[in-house]
Amino acid sequence: MLAKRYLNPRRAVLSSFTLISLIGVMLGVLVLIVVMAVYAGLERDVKGRLLGFTPHILVRSAELNFPQEDSIEETQTEPSWRKLAEEATRIQGVAAATAFVADNVILDVGSLQRPVSFRGIDTSDPSQIKGIADMLDLKNYPGSTADLGLDDRAVISSLVAEQFHLRIGDTMRLYSTRNFEGVMNAYKATEKPVVREAFPDMWKLATDLFSAEWVKQDGLEQVSVEPFKELYDSLLGIYDEDIRQPERDLVENLLRAMEAGEREDGDEVFRFSAENKTILNEAYRALGETDAEKMDGEILKGLKSLVLPKEATVVGIYSASQMAVTPELFVPLPLAQDLAGLGDQVQGVALRLDNAYASEEVAAAGRKVLGPARHLETWGDQYQAFFALINQQRVMMYFALSFIVLVSAFSMMAVMFTVTIQKRREIGVMKALGAAPGQIVRVFLYQGMILGVLGSALGVGLGRLVIHFRGLVQEAMRTMGFDPFSEALTGFGVLPAYNDPTEQAMIAVIAFVLCSLAAMVPAFFAARSDAAKSLRNL
Repeated sequence: MLAKRYLNPRRAVLSSFTLISLIGVMLGVLVLIVVMAVYAGLERDVKGRLLGFTPHILVRSAELNFPQEDSIEETQTEPSWRKLAEEATRIQGVAAATAFVADNVILDVGSLQRPVSFRGIDTSDPSQIKGIADMLDLKNYPGSTADLGLDDRAVISSLVAEQFHLRIGDTMRLYSTRNFEGVMNAYKATEKPVVREAFPDMWKLATDLFSAEWVKQDGLEQVSVEPFKELYDSLLGIYDEDIRQPERDLVENLLRAMEAGEREDGDEVFRFSAENKTILNEAYRALGETDAEKMDGEILKGLKSLVLPKEATVVGIYSASQMAVTPELFVPLPLAQDLAGLGDQVQGVALRLDNAYASEEVAAAGRKVLGPARHLETWGDQYQAFFALINQQRVMMYFALSFIVLVSAFSMMAVMFTVTIQKRREIGVMKALGAAPGQIVRVFLYQGMILGVLGSALGVGLGRLVIHFRGLVQEAMRTMGFDPFSEALTGFGVLPAYNDPTEQAMIAVIAFVLCSLAAMVPAFFAARSDAAKSLRNL
Protein backbone atom coordinates (compact mmCIF):
# COMPACT_ATOMS: atom_id res chain seq x y z
CA MET A 1 0.00 0.00 0.00
CA LEU A 2 2.79 2.41 0.91
CA ALA A 3 4.72 1.50 -2.25
CA LYS A 4 1.72 2.35 -4.46
CA ARG A 5 1.13 5.61 -2.58
CA TYR A 6 4.76 6.63 -2.96
CA LEU A 7 4.55 5.98 -6.71
CA ASN A 8 1.68 8.46 -6.94
CA PRO A 9 1.95 10.78 -3.92
CA ARG A 10 -0.29 13.56 -5.26
CA ARG A 11 -2.99 11.18 -6.48
CA ALA A 12 -2.58 12.44 -10.05
CA VAL A 13 -2.70 10.14 -13.08
CA LEU A 14 1.01 9.40 -12.68
CA SER A 15 3.78 11.26 -10.92
CA SER A 16 6.62 12.61 -13.05
CA PHE A 17 9.19 10.39 -11.29
CA THR A 18 7.08 7.29 -11.85
CA LEU A 19 6.43 8.22 -15.47
CA ILE A 20 10.13 8.73 -16.23
CA SER A 21 11.05 5.36 -14.73
CA LEU A 22 8.18 3.56 -16.44
CA ILE A 23 8.92 4.99 -19.89
CA GLY A 24 12.61 4.13 -19.57
CA VAL A 25 11.92 0.48 -18.81
CA MET A 26 9.19 0.28 -21.45
CA LEU A 27 11.41 1.70 -24.23
CA GLY A 28 14.29 -0.59 -23.37
CA VAL A 29 12.08 -3.68 -23.50
CA LEU A 30 10.27 -2.45 -26.65
CA VAL A 31 13.51 -1.94 -28.60
CA LEU A 32 14.83 -5.36 -27.59
CA ILE A 33 11.54 -7.05 -28.50
CA VAL A 34 11.30 -5.41 -31.94
CA VAL A 35 14.94 -5.87 -32.97
CA MET A 36 15.14 -9.49 -31.85
CA ALA A 37 11.83 -10.31 -33.54
CA VAL A 38 13.10 -8.80 -36.82
CA TYR A 39 16.36 -10.76 -36.56
CA ALA A 40 14.44 -13.96 -35.87
CA GLY A 41 12.14 -13.26 -38.81
CA LEU A 42 15.05 -12.58 -41.16
CA GLU A 43 16.78 -15.79 -40.10
CA ARG A 44 13.63 -17.88 -40.54
CA ASP A 45 12.79 -16.29 -43.89
CA VAL A 46 16.34 -16.70 -45.24
CA LYS A 47 16.40 -20.31 -44.07
CA GLY A 48 13.05 -20.90 -45.77
CA ARG A 49 14.39 -19.47 -49.03
CA LEU A 50 17.61 -21.42 -48.89
CA LEU A 51 15.83 -24.67 -48.11
CA GLY A 52 13.60 -24.12 -51.13
CA PHE A 53 16.44 -24.84 -53.56
CA THR A 54 19.44 -25.90 -51.45
CA PRO A 55 20.03 -29.63 -50.96
CA HIS A 56 19.09 -30.63 -47.44
CA ILE A 57 21.99 -33.06 -47.72
CA LEU A 58 24.54 -33.04 -50.56
CA VAL A 59 26.21 -36.36 -51.37
CA ARG A 60 29.52 -36.26 -53.20
CA SER A 61 31.55 -39.23 -54.32
CA ALA A 62 34.73 -39.86 -56.28
CA GLU A 63 32.85 -42.42 -58.36
CA LEU A 64 30.75 -39.72 -59.99
CA ASN A 65 31.83 -39.29 -63.60
CA PHE A 66 33.11 -35.78 -64.01
CA PRO A 67 33.94 -34.58 -67.53
CA GLN A 68 36.82 -36.59 -68.92
CA GLU A 69 37.97 -38.27 -72.10
CA ASP A 70 36.40 -41.63 -72.94
CA SER A 71 38.57 -44.57 -71.95
CA ILE A 72 39.96 -46.93 -74.57
CA GLU A 73 39.23 -49.97 -72.47
CA GLU A 74 35.58 -49.26 -71.52
CA THR A 75 32.73 -46.87 -72.09
CA GLN A 76 30.10 -46.35 -69.37
CA THR A 77 26.57 -46.12 -70.71
CA GLU A 78 24.66 -45.05 -67.60
CA PRO A 79 25.67 -42.14 -65.35
CA SER A 80 26.85 -43.45 -62.01
CA TRP A 81 24.99 -40.73 -60.09
CA ARG A 82 21.65 -42.42 -60.83
CA LYS A 83 22.75 -45.54 -58.98
CA LEU A 84 23.93 -43.40 -56.07
CA ALA A 85 20.57 -41.61 -56.03
CA GLU A 86 18.74 -44.92 -55.86
CA GLU A 87 20.88 -45.99 -52.90
CA ALA A 88 20.28 -42.68 -51.13
CA THR A 89 16.49 -42.93 -51.38
CA ARG A 90 16.66 -46.02 -49.14
CA ILE A 91 17.81 -43.87 -46.22
CA GLN A 92 15.02 -43.26 -43.73
CA GLY A 93 13.82 -39.65 -43.85
CA VAL A 94 14.88 -39.02 -47.47
CA ALA A 95 11.96 -37.88 -49.62
CA ALA A 96 13.80 -37.51 -52.95
CA ALA A 97 17.27 -37.69 -54.47
CA THR A 98 18.02 -35.45 -57.45
CA ALA A 99 21.01 -34.24 -59.43
CA PHE A 100 23.09 -31.30 -58.19
CA VAL A 101 24.89 -28.93 -60.56
CA ALA A 102 26.21 -25.45 -59.70
CA ASP A 103 28.83 -23.37 -61.50
CA ASN A 104 29.58 -19.97 -63.04
CA VAL A 105 28.90 -18.53 -66.49
CA ILE A 106 29.50 -15.26 -68.27
CA LEU A 107 26.20 -13.41 -68.65
CA ASP A 108 26.06 -11.27 -71.79
CA VAL A 109 23.25 -8.79 -72.38
CA GLY A 110 23.88 -6.04 -74.90
CA SER A 111 27.14 -4.37 -73.97
CA LEU A 112 27.09 -5.65 -70.39
CA GLN A 113 28.98 -8.75 -69.34
CA ARG A 114 29.90 -10.23 -65.97
CA PRO A 115 30.32 -13.64 -64.33
CA VAL A 116 27.28 -14.95 -62.44
CA SER A 117 26.56 -18.13 -60.51
CA PHE A 118 23.84 -20.57 -61.51
CA ARG A 119 22.12 -23.58 -60.00
CA GLY A 120 20.56 -26.45 -61.92
CA ILE A 121 16.96 -27.30 -61.01
CA ASP A 122 15.53 -30.77 -61.55
CA THR A 123 12.14 -29.86 -62.97
CA SER A 124 10.81 -33.32 -62.16
CA ASP A 125 11.08 -32.50 -58.43
CA PRO A 126 7.94 -30.54 -57.36
CA SER A 127 9.57 -29.38 -54.11
CA GLN A 128 12.36 -27.58 -55.99
CA ILE A 129 9.88 -25.89 -58.32
CA LYS A 130 7.76 -24.82 -55.34
CA GLY A 131 10.85 -23.45 -53.60
CA ILE A 132 11.62 -21.24 -56.61
CA ALA A 133 7.96 -20.22 -56.98
CA ASP A 134 7.83 -19.06 -53.35
CA MET A 135 10.77 -16.73 -54.00
CA LEU A 136 9.29 -15.00 -57.06
CA ASP A 137 8.73 -11.25 -56.87
CA LEU A 138 5.18 -11.15 -58.20
CA LYS A 139 4.62 -7.62 -56.95
CA ASN A 140 7.29 -5.95 -59.11
CA TYR A 141 7.36 -8.63 -61.83
CA PRO A 142 3.78 -9.96 -62.08
CA GLY A 143 4.50 -12.23 -65.06
CA SER A 144 7.11 -14.30 -63.21
CA THR A 145 6.80 -18.07 -63.23
CA ALA A 146 8.89 -21.01 -62.04
CA ASP A 147 7.93 -23.13 -65.06
CA LEU A 148 11.44 -23.87 -66.34
CA GLY A 149 10.44 -26.95 -68.33
CA LEU A 150 13.30 -28.55 -70.26
CA ASP A 151 13.92 -25.62 -72.59
CA ASP A 152 16.58 -22.95 -72.27
CA ARG A 153 14.76 -20.88 -69.66
CA ALA A 154 15.97 -19.17 -66.52
CA VAL A 155 14.75 -17.56 -63.31
CA ILE A 156 17.06 -14.67 -62.39
CA SER A 157 17.59 -12.58 -59.28
CA SER A 158 16.19 -9.06 -59.00
CA LEU A 159 19.75 -7.75 -58.59
CA VAL A 160 20.73 -9.18 -62.00
CA ALA A 161 17.47 -7.94 -63.53
CA GLU A 162 18.15 -4.39 -62.36
CA GLN A 163 21.81 -4.40 -63.37
CA PHE A 164 21.18 -5.78 -66.87
CA HIS A 165 17.75 -4.14 -67.31
CA LEU A 166 16.11 -7.51 -67.92
CA ARG A 167 12.38 -8.16 -67.85
CA ILE A 168 10.16 -11.20 -68.29
CA GLY A 169 10.49 -12.59 -71.80
CA ASP A 170 13.92 -11.08 -72.49
CA THR A 171 16.70 -13.23 -73.94
CA MET A 172 20.20 -13.40 -72.54
CA ARG A 173 23.38 -15.17 -73.65
CA LEU A 174 25.30 -17.48 -71.36
CA TYR A 175 28.95 -18.30 -72.07
CA SER A 176 30.23 -21.36 -70.25
CA THR A 177 33.50 -20.71 -68.46
CA ARG A 178 34.49 -24.25 -69.43
CA ASN A 179 34.69 -23.01 -73.04
CA PHE A 180 37.72 -20.89 -72.31
CA GLU A 181 39.63 -23.91 -71.03
CA GLY A 182 38.75 -25.78 -74.22
CA VAL A 183 39.81 -22.83 -76.38
CA MET A 184 43.16 -22.56 -74.63
CA ASN A 185 43.80 -26.30 -74.94
CA ALA A 186 42.91 -26.18 -78.63
CA TYR A 187 45.26 -23.28 -79.33
CA LYS A 188 48.07 -24.95 -77.38
CA ALA A 189 47.59 -28.14 -79.42
CA THR A 190 48.02 -26.21 -82.70
CA GLU A 191 51.46 -25.08 -81.61
CA LYS A 192 52.79 -28.65 -81.43
CA PRO A 193 54.20 -30.79 -84.25
CA VAL A 194 52.30 -33.79 -85.59
CA VAL A 195 52.53 -37.07 -83.69
CA ARG A 196 55.07 -38.77 -86.00
CA GLU A 197 57.41 -35.77 -85.52
CA ALA A 198 56.74 -35.24 -81.84
CA PHE A 199 57.34 -38.92 -81.02
CA PRO A 200 59.98 -40.19 -83.49
CA ASP A 201 60.84 -43.31 -81.47
CA MET A 202 57.24 -44.47 -81.55
CA TRP A 203 56.94 -43.74 -85.24
CA LYS A 204 60.13 -45.72 -86.00
CA LEU A 205 58.63 -48.71 -84.14
CA ALA A 206 55.43 -48.40 -86.18
CA THR A 207 57.32 -48.05 -89.47
CA ASP A 208 59.52 -51.06 -88.77
CA LEU A 209 56.52 -53.14 -87.71
CA PHE A 210 54.24 -52.36 -90.66
CA SER A 211 57.01 -52.30 -93.27
CA ALA A 212 58.31 -55.75 -92.36
CA GLU A 213 57.03 -58.90 -94.04
CA TRP A 214 54.33 -60.55 -91.93
CA VAL A 215 54.26 -64.33 -91.82
CA LYS A 216 51.18 -65.89 -93.40
CA GLN A 217 49.86 -69.14 -91.97
CA ASP A 218 46.44 -70.74 -92.33
CA GLY A 219 45.09 -67.61 -94.01
CA LEU A 220 46.13 -65.39 -91.07
CA GLU A 221 48.94 -62.88 -90.89
CA GLN A 222 51.23 -63.10 -87.89
CA VAL A 223 53.49 -60.62 -86.11
CA SER A 224 55.87 -61.12 -83.18
CA VAL A 225 54.54 -60.27 -79.73
CA GLU A 226 57.41 -58.14 -78.40
CA PRO A 227 57.56 -55.34 -81.02
CA PHE A 228 53.76 -55.38 -81.26
CA LYS A 229 53.30 -54.89 -77.50
CA GLU A 230 56.02 -52.23 -77.41
CA LEU A 231 54.25 -50.21 -80.12
CA TYR A 232 50.86 -50.66 -78.43
CA ASP A 233 52.18 -49.40 -75.09
CA SER A 234 53.81 -46.40 -76.80
CA LEU A 235 50.57 -45.49 -78.60
CA LEU A 236 48.58 -45.85 -75.38
CA GLY A 237 50.91 -43.36 -73.68
CA ILE A 238 50.68 -40.94 -76.61
CA TYR A 239 46.88 -41.13 -76.48
CA ASP A 240 46.99 -39.59 -72.97
CA GLU A 241 49.32 -36.79 -74.10
CA ASP A 242 48.15 -33.29 -75.05
CA ILE A 243 47.86 -33.80 -78.83
CA ARG A 244 45.46 -32.59 -81.50
CA GLN A 245 42.02 -34.13 -81.28
CA PRO A 246 42.02 -35.42 -84.92
CA GLU A 247 45.31 -37.22 -84.23
CA ARG A 248 43.97 -38.56 -80.95
CA ASP A 249 41.08 -40.08 -82.92
CA LEU A 250 43.54 -41.65 -85.39
CA VAL A 251 45.65 -43.05 -82.54
CA GLU A 252 42.50 -44.50 -81.00
CA ASN A 253 41.57 -46.12 -84.33
CA LEU A 254 45.03 -47.67 -84.58
CA LEU A 255 44.83 -48.98 -81.02
CA ARG A 256 41.43 -50.53 -81.61
CA ALA A 257 42.68 -52.13 -84.82
CA MET A 258 45.63 -53.61 -82.92
CA GLU A 259 43.25 -54.96 -80.26
CA ALA A 260 41.58 -57.06 -82.96
CA GLY A 261 44.63 -59.36 -83.00
CA GLU A 262 44.28 -62.85 -81.50
CA ARG A 263 46.83 -64.67 -79.42
CA GLU A 264 46.62 -68.02 -77.71
CA ASP A 265 48.33 -68.74 -74.42
CA GLY A 266 52.02 -69.42 -74.84
CA ASP A 267 52.12 -68.12 -78.45
CA GLU A 268 54.79 -65.63 -79.42
CA VAL A 269 52.73 -64.07 -82.21
CA PHE A 270 49.51 -62.11 -82.76
CA ARG A 271 47.28 -63.27 -85.62
CA PHE A 272 45.14 -61.03 -87.82
CA SER A 273 42.63 -61.88 -90.52
CA ALA A 274 43.12 -60.30 -93.92
CA GLU A 275 40.29 -57.86 -93.23
CA ASN A 276 41.71 -56.83 -89.86
CA LYS A 277 45.17 -56.48 -91.39
CA THR A 278 43.75 -54.11 -94.01
CA ILE A 279 42.08 -52.02 -91.29
CA LEU A 280 45.35 -51.95 -89.36
CA ASN A 281 47.32 -50.76 -92.42
CA GLU A 282 44.73 -48.08 -93.17
CA ALA A 283 44.91 -46.78 -89.59
CA TYR A 284 48.70 -46.66 -89.75
CA ARG A 285 48.65 -44.94 -93.14
CA ALA A 286 46.13 -42.32 -91.97
CA LEU A 287 48.29 -41.44 -88.98
CA GLY A 288 51.31 -41.11 -91.25
CA GLU A 289 49.59 -38.73 -93.69
CA THR A 290 48.32 -36.13 -91.22
CA ASP A 291 48.73 -32.50 -92.23
CA ALA A 292 49.23 -29.98 -89.41
CA GLU A 293 47.69 -27.01 -91.23
CA LYS A 294 44.62 -28.96 -92.29
CA MET A 295 44.05 -30.31 -88.78
CA ASP A 296 44.56 -26.87 -87.23
CA GLY A 297 41.96 -25.47 -89.60
CA GLU A 298 39.47 -28.13 -88.49
CA ILE A 299 40.25 -27.44 -84.82
CA LEU A 300 39.81 -23.69 -85.12
CA LYS A 301 36.65 -24.18 -87.14
CA GLY A 302 35.34 -26.41 -84.38
CA LEU A 303 35.92 -23.64 -81.84
CA LYS A 304 32.95 -21.81 -83.34
CA SER A 305 30.59 -24.43 -81.98
CA LEU A 306 32.56 -24.59 -78.73
CA VAL A 307 32.25 -20.91 -77.85
CA LEU A 308 28.73 -20.34 -79.13
CA PRO A 309 26.64 -19.07 -76.20
CA LYS A 310 23.47 -20.61 -74.92
CA GLU A 311 20.51 -18.30 -75.28
CA ALA A 312 18.07 -18.47 -72.38
CA THR A 313 14.71 -16.75 -71.93
CA VAL A 314 13.89 -15.05 -68.64
CA VAL A 315 10.65 -16.58 -67.34
CA GLY A 316 10.84 -15.41 -63.73
CA ILE A 317 12.54 -12.92 -61.43
CA TYR A 318 12.89 -13.55 -57.73
CA SER A 319 13.49 -11.00 -55.00
CA ALA A 320 17.15 -11.25 -54.00
CA SER A 321 18.69 -9.93 -50.82
CA GLN A 322 22.17 -8.62 -50.25
CA MET A 323 21.95 -10.18 -46.80
CA ALA A 324 21.99 -13.73 -48.18
CA VAL A 325 24.07 -15.28 -50.94
CA THR A 326 21.81 -17.01 -53.46
CA PRO A 327 22.45 -18.18 -57.04
CA GLU A 328 21.87 -15.44 -59.57
CA LEU A 329 20.37 -17.85 -62.12
CA PHE A 330 18.20 -20.92 -61.82
CA VAL A 331 18.18 -23.03 -64.98
CA PRO A 332 16.85 -26.51 -65.92
CA LEU A 333 19.19 -29.39 -65.17
CA PRO A 334 20.03 -30.25 -68.83
CA LEU A 335 21.06 -26.65 -69.50
CA ALA A 336 23.08 -26.58 -66.27
CA GLN A 337 24.93 -29.75 -67.29
CA ASP A 338 25.78 -28.23 -70.68
CA LEU A 339 27.01 -24.99 -69.13
CA ALA A 340 29.13 -26.88 -66.59
CA GLY A 341 30.51 -29.18 -69.29
CA LEU A 342 29.34 -32.31 -67.48
CA GLY A 343 27.47 -34.09 -70.25
CA ASP A 344 25.12 -36.56 -68.55
CA GLN A 345 26.97 -36.37 -65.24
CA VAL A 346 26.52 -34.18 -62.18
CA GLN A 347 28.59 -32.78 -59.33
CA GLY A 348 26.66 -34.52 -56.60
CA VAL A 349 23.31 -35.92 -55.50
CA ALA A 350 20.95 -33.57 -53.66
CA LEU A 351 18.76 -35.17 -51.00
CA ARG A 352 15.41 -33.63 -50.03
CA LEU A 353 14.21 -34.66 -46.58
CA ASP A 354 10.80 -34.96 -45.00
CA ASN A 355 12.11 -32.70 -42.24
CA ALA A 356 14.99 -30.43 -43.25
CA TYR A 357 15.82 -29.69 -39.61
CA ALA A 358 16.58 -33.37 -39.03
CA SER A 359 19.43 -33.27 -41.55
CA GLU A 360 22.14 -34.11 -39.02
CA GLU A 361 20.38 -37.30 -37.89
CA VAL A 362 19.62 -38.37 -41.47
CA ALA A 363 23.22 -37.63 -42.53
CA ALA A 364 24.54 -39.81 -39.70
CA ALA A 365 22.28 -42.66 -40.84
CA GLY A 366 23.26 -42.02 -44.47
CA ARG A 367 26.97 -42.38 -43.74
CA LYS A 368 26.30 -45.88 -42.41
CA VAL A 369 24.17 -46.83 -45.43
CA LEU A 370 26.33 -45.29 -48.17
CA GLY A 371 29.70 -46.06 -46.65
CA PRO A 372 32.83 -43.97 -45.97
CA ALA A 373 33.58 -43.42 -49.67
CA ARG A 374 30.62 -41.03 -49.96
CA HIS A 375 30.83 -37.56 -48.40
CA LEU A 376 27.57 -36.19 -46.95
CA GLU A 377 27.23 -32.46 -46.26
CA THR A 378 24.11 -31.01 -44.60
CA TRP A 379 22.63 -27.63 -45.45
CA GLY A 380 23.81 -26.45 -42.05
CA ASP A 381 27.38 -27.33 -43.04
CA GLN A 382 27.05 -25.57 -46.38
CA TYR A 383 25.87 -22.30 -44.80
CA GLN A 384 27.63 -22.65 -41.45
CA ALA A 385 29.60 -19.42 -41.84
CA PHE A 386 26.51 -17.47 -42.91
CA PHE A 387 24.33 -18.62 -40.02
CA ALA A 388 27.22 -18.19 -37.60
CA LEU A 389 27.40 -14.56 -38.75
CA ILE A 390 23.67 -14.08 -38.13
CA ASN A 391 23.94 -15.62 -34.66
CA GLN A 392 26.93 -13.46 -33.86
CA GLN A 393 25.01 -10.36 -34.95
CA ARG A 394 22.09 -11.42 -32.73
CA VAL A 395 24.40 -11.77 -29.74
CA MET A 396 25.99 -8.38 -30.47
CA MET A 397 22.55 -6.76 -30.71
CA TYR A 398 21.52 -8.41 -27.44
CA PHE A 399 24.68 -7.09 -25.82
CA ALA A 400 24.32 -3.55 -27.20
CA LEU A 401 20.58 -3.15 -26.68
CA SER A 402 20.66 -4.66 -23.20
CA PHE A 403 22.47 -1.50 -22.13
CA ILE A 404 19.26 0.42 -22.81
CA VAL A 405 17.46 -1.62 -20.17
CA LEU A 406 20.49 -1.30 -17.89
CA VAL A 407 20.51 2.50 -18.29
CA SER A 408 16.78 2.50 -17.53
CA ALA A 409 17.50 0.57 -14.34
CA PHE A 410 20.16 3.12 -13.32
CA SER A 411 17.70 5.92 -14.05
CA MET A 412 15.18 4.20 -11.81
CA MET A 413 17.84 3.91 -9.10
CA ALA A 414 18.46 7.66 -9.30
CA VAL A 415 14.73 8.34 -9.10
CA MET A 416 14.38 6.01 -6.11
CA PHE A 417 17.26 7.80 -4.33
CA THR A 418 15.37 11.04 -4.87
CA VAL A 419 12.19 9.50 -3.49
CA THR A 420 14.00 8.21 -0.37
CA ILE A 421 15.38 11.69 0.27
CA GLN A 422 11.91 13.19 -0.10
CA LYS A 423 10.45 10.58 2.25
CA ARG A 424 13.05 10.89 5.00
CA ARG A 425 10.48 12.18 7.52
CA GLU A 426 8.02 9.39 6.68
CA ILE A 427 10.83 6.86 7.03
CA GLY A 428 11.74 8.39 10.41
CA VAL A 429 8.12 8.17 11.57
CA MET A 430 7.83 4.53 10.48
CA LYS A 431 11.06 3.63 12.29
CA ALA A 432 9.93 5.51 15.41
CA LEU A 433 6.69 3.53 15.36
CA GLY A 434 8.70 0.30 15.34
CA ALA A 435 9.04 -0.52 11.62
CA ALA A 436 11.78 -3.05 11.04
CA PRO A 437 14.55 -2.36 8.46
CA GLY A 438 13.17 -5.17 6.30
CA GLN A 439 9.79 -3.44 6.14
CA ILE A 440 11.43 -0.18 5.06
CA VAL A 441 13.39 -2.04 2.37
CA ARG A 442 10.24 -3.76 1.09
CA VAL A 443 8.41 -0.45 0.65
CA PHE A 444 10.96 0.77 -1.88
CA LEU A 445 11.69 -2.68 -3.30
CA TYR A 446 8.01 -3.11 -4.12
CA GLN A 447 8.08 0.24 -5.94
CA GLY A 448 10.85 -1.07 -8.18
CA MET A 449 9.04 -4.35 -8.68
CA ILE A 450 5.78 -2.61 -9.63
CA LEU A 451 7.62 -0.39 -12.13
CA GLY A 452 9.46 -3.44 -13.47
CA VAL A 453 6.25 -5.40 -14.01
CA LEU A 454 4.38 -2.49 -15.63
CA GLY A 455 7.35 -1.39 -17.76
CA SER A 456 8.09 -4.92 -18.96
CA ALA A 457 4.43 -5.65 -19.74
CA LEU A 458 3.96 -2.37 -21.61
CA GLY A 459 7.23 -2.88 -23.47
CA VAL A 460 6.29 -6.38 -24.61
CA GLY A 461 2.77 -5.29 -25.58
CA LEU A 462 3.87 -2.21 -27.52
CA GLY A 463 6.71 -4.18 -29.09
CA ARG A 464 4.32 -6.79 -30.42
CA LEU A 465 2.05 -3.98 -31.62
CA VAL A 466 4.92 -2.33 -33.53
CA ILE A 467 5.84 -5.70 -35.05
CA HIS A 468 2.24 -6.26 -36.14
CA PHE A 469 2.05 -2.83 -37.85
CA ARG A 470 5.68 -2.76 -39.03
CA GLY A 471 4.55 -2.43 -42.66
CA LEU A 472 2.71 0.82 -41.88
CA VAL A 473 5.72 2.05 -39.89
CA GLN A 474 8.01 1.36 -42.88
CA GLU A 475 5.64 3.13 -45.27
CA ALA A 476 5.51 6.14 -42.96
CA MET A 477 9.32 6.25 -42.86
CA ARG A 478 9.53 5.99 -46.66
CA THR A 479 7.00 8.80 -47.02
CA MET A 480 9.30 10.99 -44.95
CA GLY A 481 12.25 10.01 -47.17
CA PHE A 482 13.87 7.80 -44.56
CA ASP A 483 14.14 4.11 -45.44
CA PRO A 484 16.69 2.22 -43.27
CA PHE A 485 15.32 -1.13 -44.46
CA SER A 486 15.24 -0.68 -48.24
CA GLU A 487 13.87 -3.52 -50.33
CA ALA A 488 17.02 -3.48 -52.48
CA LEU A 489 19.11 -4.33 -49.41
CA THR A 490 16.87 -6.75 -47.55
CA GLY A 491 14.96 -8.23 -50.49
CA PHE A 492 11.68 -7.77 -48.59
CA GLY A 493 8.99 -5.16 -49.14
CA VAL A 494 7.97 -5.60 -45.50
CA LEU A 495 10.54 -6.70 -42.96
CA PRO A 496 9.92 -10.26 -41.82
CA ALA A 497 9.47 -10.76 -38.09
CA TYR A 498 8.80 -13.63 -35.76
CA ASN A 499 7.41 -13.34 -32.24
CA ASP A 500 9.17 -15.84 -30.00
CA PRO A 501 7.11 -15.96 -26.77
CA THR A 502 9.92 -17.63 -24.83
CA GLU A 503 12.48 -15.04 -25.86
CA GLN A 504 10.11 -12.14 -25.15
CA ALA A 505 9.22 -13.56 -21.74
CA MET A 506 12.93 -13.86 -20.94
CA ILE A 507 13.51 -10.20 -21.91
CA ALA A 508 10.61 -9.14 -19.66
CA VAL A 509 11.94 -11.18 -16.74
CA ILE A 510 15.45 -9.72 -17.15
CA ALA A 511 14.00 -6.18 -17.17
CA PHE A 512 11.97 -6.98 -14.05
CA VAL A 513 15.01 -8.36 -12.23
CA LEU A 514 17.14 -5.33 -13.14
CA CYS A 515 14.44 -2.95 -11.92
CA SER A 516 14.12 -4.86 -8.66
CA LEU A 517 17.87 -4.82 -8.12
CA ALA A 518 17.99 -1.10 -8.93
CA ALA A 519 15.42 -0.41 -6.19
CA MET A 520 17.35 -2.50 -3.65
CA VAL A 521 20.25 -0.01 -3.35
CA PRO A 522 18.26 3.10 -2.33
CA ALA A 523 15.99 0.91 -0.19
CA PHE A 524 19.04 -0.39 1.69
CA PHE A 525 20.31 3.13 2.42
CA ALA A 526 16.79 4.23 3.47
CA ALA A 527 16.56 1.37 5.96
CA ARG A 528 19.89 2.34 7.54
CA SER A 529 18.92 5.98 8.10
CA ASP A 530 18.74 7.28 11.70
CA ALA A 531 15.15 7.88 12.85
CA ALA A 532 16.00 10.88 15.07
CA LYS A 533 17.95 12.64 12.32
CA SER A 534 15.19 11.89 9.81
CA LEU A 535 12.56 13.45 12.13
CA ARG A 536 14.71 16.55 12.56
CA ASN A 537 14.96 16.61 8.71
CA LEU A 538 18.73 16.63 8.87
